[in-house]
Amino acid sequence: VQLQASGGGLVQAGGSLRLSCAVSGALLRINTVKWYRQAPAKQREFVASISSDGATDYADSVKGRFTISRDNPKETVYLHLDSLISEDTAVYYCNLPNWRGNNFWGQGTLVTVSS
Repeated sequence: VQLQASGGGLVQAGGSLRLSCAVSGALLRINTVKWYRQAPAKQREFVASISSDGATDYADSVKGRFTISRDNPKETVYLHLDSLISEDTAVYYCNLPNWRGNNFWGQGTLVTVSS
């Protein structure tokens, strides 16, 4: 199983980005996928999740600004980041928490928000 995260970059405060997580080796359509982030000198924290039936959940800090979605035929999960603030600067990781009893992580993609 591989999770390939991409789409990070440098963006000004108030701007937007779309992160992608391409999943291979697992059936995306039957899985919950999550996004986490880790800012410098901080612990990794939950950002958003989407279940196999499309139910979504968000951390309070990103509600109303971030949107998670999935494209099962493309085996890809997206995280749309809007109204970015400096506190959103972090490495963003996609996560497949339970595929055949195992927990899988992507390599991360860096988002830097300049103020």
